[in-house]
Amino acid sequence: MTLQNFQETKSIITMEIIYKTDKKPNIEEIIDVYISSGIRRPVNDKARIQKMYEHANLIVSAWHGDTLIGVARSLTDFCYCCYLSDLAVRKEFQHQGIGRRLIDLTKEKIGSQTALVLLSAPAAMDYYSKIGFEIVTNGYIIHRTQ
Repeated sequence: MTLQNFQETKSIITMEIIYKTDKKPNIEEIIDVYISSGIRRPVNDKARIQKMYEHANLIVSAWHGDTLIGVARSLTDFCYCCYLSDLAVRKEFQHQGIGRRLIDLTKEKIGSQTALVLLSAPAAMDYYSKIGFEIVTNGYIIHRTQ
């Protein structure tokens, strides 16, 4: 599937999974995926999760029927840099290539001129290197205080 076809259809059906970029999931669905996936996010602070998604400008979601099963949330300028802030897949759907597909679709949307960067949880370090991410040593962070 080409980027043009993906942009035209906004949905891709693969193994009963539908991937979308034109639908922002509701906050309850997102929180359910976060809890199931094991990703550490402020799931008890619905207003904060809402704000995270209000300000994201690229959301790729995976659906099994009407159920949200995965989400990739990014902030990007679509021409130089994209920060993949969240990648979460429901526990029962993990190890089926859904996370990789969410990343691939994110890469298609941002284009080849745009670098894709992320911060990994320690437990996911092996995953990202297996799917083509390079570990960088020239990064810096100021951690949140809340």
